[in-house]
Amino acid sequence: MKRAPFVAVGLTALVLAAAVLVRVRLDADGGSDAVGTGALGLRGTELSEPKPRPSFTLTTTEGERFDFGEETRGRLTLLFFGYTSCPDVCPIHLATLAGALEQLGTIDPVVVFVGVDHARDTPEAVRAYLDRFDRDFIGLVGTPEELEAAQVAAGVPVAVIEPADADGDYLVGHAGQILAYTADDQNHVVYPFGVRRQDWVHDLPRLAEIAADDGTS
Repeated sequence: MKRAPFVAVGLTALVLAAAVLVRVRLDADGGSDAVGTGALGLRGTELSEPKPRPSFTLTTTEGERFDFGEETRGRLTLLFFGYTSCPDVCPIHLATLAGALEQLGTIDPVVVFVGVDHARDTPEAVRAYLDRFDRDFIGLVGTPEELEAAQVAAGVPVAVIEPADADGDYLVGHAGQILAYTADDQNHVVYPFGVRRQDWVHDLPRLAEIAADDGTS
């Protein structure tokens, strides 16, 4: 649905300000010790039915073709569709995840960031952006058609370019969740915007233990 740009920006700012305030307060308290209520006991949002690891091909920031299904098969993988000019959701998500990985030290998932803003998410821009968080994060780019196909394959809403302002700046409406694929090549859980560092610290070791043979820990 098309929204008036000023209304969209205003609502986004209010929602994000509240989310950031809550997250900061919780992080300052060390996070909640509550265990998730799903079958796997995760703090992310567990799916009622797992979804298979998708197959799509994009291009890395180094210019190589990357078949997501083949390149990540059998490995714990975190997939996020965002954009380098994102003012809020993307940098907070990536910084929170990077902080958790640094704290854990021994967990080494494949983290894949897909730049959905074709005009601005050049290979150089995506690489420089991800290096701010973790140099091991994989950045992928593609044509508008390839990017749409990748989002459809992953089962997330296709990104929407908002109307530009007088200076030519614009926002991109994109999926705000990080999808987690475990060694059984299934997506059991997603991590919405607002997930805390301690939630990642709690969940990542458990995700890494999900066996490839039967999908249980």
